[in-house]
Amino acid sequence: MTVLKTSMRNFFAHKGRMALSAVAVLLSVAFVCGTLVFTDTMNTTFDKLFAATASDVTVSAKGSSDTGETTADNGKPPVMPASVVDEVGKADGVKSAQGTVLSTSVTVVDADKDSLSPTSGGPTIVGNWNANEARTMKIASGSAPQGADQVMVDADTADKHGLKLGDGIGIITAVGTHRAKVTGIADFTVTNPGAAIFYLDTKTAQQALVGETGVYTNVNVTAAPGVSDAQLKKNVSTALDGGYKVQTAKEVADANAADVQEFMGVIKYAMLGFAGIAFLVGVFLIINTFSMLVAQRTREIGLMRAIGSSRKQVNRSVLVEALLLGVVGSVLGVGAGVGLAVGLMKLMGAMGMNLSTDDLTVVWTTPVVGLVLGVVVTVLAAYLPARRAGKVSPMAALRDVGAPADARAGVVRAVIGALLTGGGGFALYLAAAATTAGDGALWLGAGVVLSLIGFVVIGPLLAGGVVRVLGAVVLRMFGPVGRMAERNALRNPRRTGATGAALMIGLALVACLSVVGSSMVASATEELDKSVGTDFIVQSDTGQLITPQAVQAVKDADGVARVTEYKWTQADFRTPDGKTSKDTAITAADPTYAQDLRVETVAGNLADAYRPDSMSVHEEYAKDHGITLGSEIAVAFKDGSEARLTVRAITSSEAVIDQGAMYTSIDTLAKYVPAGKMPLDMLLFASAEEGRQAAAYTALKAGLDDYPQYSVRDQTDYKEALKDQIGQLLNMIYGLLALAIIVAILGVVNTLALSVVERTREIGLMRAIGLSRRQLRRMIRLESVVIALFGALLGLGLGMGWGATAQQLLALEGLDVLEIPWPTIGAVFIGSAFVGLFAALIPAFRAGRMNVLNAIATE
Repeated sequence: MTVLKTSMRNFFAHKGRMALSAVAVLLSVAFVCGTLVFTDTMNTTFDKLFAATASDVTVSAKGSSDTGETTADNGKPPVMPASVVDEVGKADGVKSAQGTVLSTSVTVVDADKDSLSPTSGGPTIVGNWNANEARTMKIASGSAPQGADQVMVDADTADKHGLKLGDGIGIITAVGTHRAKVTGIADFTVTNPGAAIFYLDTKTAQQALVGETGVYTNVNVTAAPGVSDAQLKKNVSTALDGGYKVQTAKEVADANAADVQEFMGVIKYAMLGFAGIAFLVGVFLIINTFSMLVAQRTREIGLMRAIGSSRKQVNRSVLVEALLLGVVGSVLGVGAGVGLAVGLMKLMGAMGMNLSTDDLTVVWTTPVVGLVLGVVVTVLAAYLPARRAGKVSPMAALRDVGAPADARAGVVRAVIGALLTGGGGFALYLAAAATTAGDGALWLGAGVVLSLIGFVVIGPLLAGGVVRVLGAVVLRMFGPVGRMAERNALRNPRRTGATGAALMIGLALVACLSVVGSSMVASATEELDKSVGTDFIVQSDTGQLITPQAVQAVKDADGVARVTEYKWTQADFRTPDGKTSKDTAITAADPTYAQDLRVETVAGNLADAYRPDSMSVHEEYAKDHGITLGSEIAVAFKDGSEARLTVRAITSSEAVIDQGAMYTSIDTLAKYVPAGKMPLDMLLFASAEEGRQAAAYTALKAGLDDYPQYSVRDQTDYKEALKDQIGQLLNMIYGLLALAIIVAILGVVNTLALSVVERTREIGLMRAIGLSRRQLRRMIRLESVVIALFGALLGLGLGMGWGATAQQLLALEGLDVLEIPWPTIGAVFIGSAFVGLFAALIPAFRAGRMNVLNAIATE
């Protein structure tokens, strides 16, 4: 009880000094809890949606996925004859059976030809209005579609794009473009997580989506009273006698939920990873805080020891303070995490994915995880300072307060740090020298961990040399004030090293990712210049296949000399070694593709692969299956018949573009796949007539004006788009890393604030002998700047080493250009100086306001 009382008294006596550490715990716990609440809420929202939309039993056409995915390679959904509805309706236990036709391989535009598809990445769904849809949708205004020229739209899409009754829209499918006017707007009765939904009448939907009437994509079956879903499924399956996919409502919901949970799992663990980085940075802040508090209370602890307190009691006293800090920070963090989750939901709403706070899901494990994690991390971080406090002897009561007990890093620390850093460097060398990406990745991971820990351990040793160099470059111009700032930073190398290490971690990751991102862009740009021989590339940024009408528009564009079509499908390969490769990708293109993409061959000529009944394979596949020029492969095409194709070319497996692709001609594919099953083009390559590139570019854009889902890019545009995509990904990662950097900044603020308290008497004496308030504030700001630059220098150097090693692994995949983004590195280094200035504002202000006499009198 005495230990607890002492700990409580000390905790509340220094609550101001504990505040920033508590904020660090709060932020880290909030990020963890916010991530868990957000992902759980997303899963709840989708689970409710899937449960509400699934009928008791669903019958799907052959070829559809477990989730009812309706996009096929030919741009049309897999369908079944309308007679199936009657067959299902006659099965035992069926109350009703209703046919549905819908597709997600669509683009919907308004009267101005602007896309109405969600910007959040949600699907665009066009289907027929029926009783099953009426379970989750309620007509808010107008009426349901009753003719070919009528369409009903969901209210969220109508609000977002300003659609009103009577407005015209166009529905673009593989069949063509169907135009209609909005006659109805429907509200969701469940949360809409971001889909745009359009309803046609049944006959119109069949014609617009499939190109024929009398077919359906699904049959929604309702069970009669007292009939279970499992029994109903059995009865329906018996009535149909195979050939169709029959699923219960739970099976459909589970399949959809599995897809969502897989996607959400990636998001969750990525965000938790960044939260872990923030926790790691927070550890340094907590260690520094308690180390400085222990140092400042040396005399107090010595007096406690002198009057009978044991080492264990002193140790426990500090750990109890840490426990209180962890509990307070974690409790506040759990609450902040829920708020963060709500904020993320609002942000997703602004991006077009509507999430209702009514579905906010806080399972009991979330606050427990947050509390346990926050408390455990805080107590563990305070363990070393607590041990140090326990070692304070009773004689310390006779010494001056705050005398640094450890002005130099010990020999043991130096040896361990050198070994870890050396081991990390050697692991990075092995990663760079690896011959396979898998082996190299393992060494890279080991090298990153060991070198990071090594730099943290050896940081206090590095602080002396690095700070002196930085002082000579940055601080000496400020005269005596600059020299005092340098000496203050050098006074306690362990403190400076720990403070700089917190900032080092975040900046090392920023530098590493910057190097990797820049190298990827530079490598891809070089490969484009070297390999791509076409003027223009036409494709969809959202993965939509190119409709025949759009292909014709490209071919009809003025100034275009040739157009190369590029299709992708799957087939089962039976190779000469007797093995079968199931669902293997094969690319079908026009013979001109050999001119549009200069693919390196190790045997034969790629142009020959486009001859009748011919193909190419890549080098690794040829070696694995004993394939040589002239070998025959039995290729059973998806949705087609089996062909025997002769290998006319073997391509290099080290290509960056189309790596691992196997080619055949579109004519060969058409010989074995029926016209109605032929896959649509994934992209098109267009080459302009000599000297007419600008005219062809303009004509292509004009020709595709009716198809906003497709982009026309020349090589310059394509490189810029690639750079933007990687840049957006990096910016998102930088945003997540900002949490760790914020915690590191709090660490600098806390270190300076506690350092000012520790040097109160010293500051009073300096002010008494003539140091002005302005000079005092400048000294503290310069000390902060040099600590921040120290952390930045270590972090950027370490990160560039990691990035350069990672690029060597990418070189094994063909991305062999190393590019250091010096402008970014320089901007981050200079930005670190401003971070130091910002962090010192409050400590410097408080130091300047000290009463000189009171400061001198401080014990």
